[in-house]
Amino acid sequence: MTIPTSPATTTTTVTTPTTTIGSPARLADDTAQGKTTIAASVVQKIAGIAAREISGVFALGGGMSRAFGAIRERIPGGGTGVSNIAGVQVEVGEKQAAVDLDIVVEYGASIVDLARAVRRNVITAVERMTGLEVIEVNIAVNDIQIPGADDGTDALVAPPHARVE
Repeated sequence: MTIPTSPATTTTTVTTPTTTIGSPARLADDTAQGKTTIAASVVQKIAGIAAREISGVFALGGGMSRAFGAIRERIPGGGTGVSNIAGVQVEVGEKQAAVDLDIVVEYGASIVDLARAVRRNVITAVERMTGLEVIEVNIAVNDIQIPGADDGTDALVAPPHARVE
């Protein structure tokens, strides 16, 4: 059955491209030539390396996660996989990624400036290398490395008496 249309009715179809210039690639890039997927562990490693590149970042992870990481690295086969990057957690979706970092800062570094630089470097590295949009980078400063604490434990610095009750 054919439905007649009036001469005043016109139909136009507008097609929009599925990708735009400058848009990030997808985690599961499916093209005529093949499909590309990026594992969460890859994003985790990129974020960890990018965070360590910033001067003032002493280490990633809290004290316990660094201790377990050191033990895990001594066990054959224990240093591989997603959990081997202490202090870096990622959540990876189809188009976006979120990163959580636990860092130890060198004493004397401006924590606000350091966090800003780490955030910028992680976002730039992950987006450039994976094409994913990084929607957030949460940074938790868990400790400060004090110069002269060479034995691996931080020297406790406390006032001689409590100033606040």
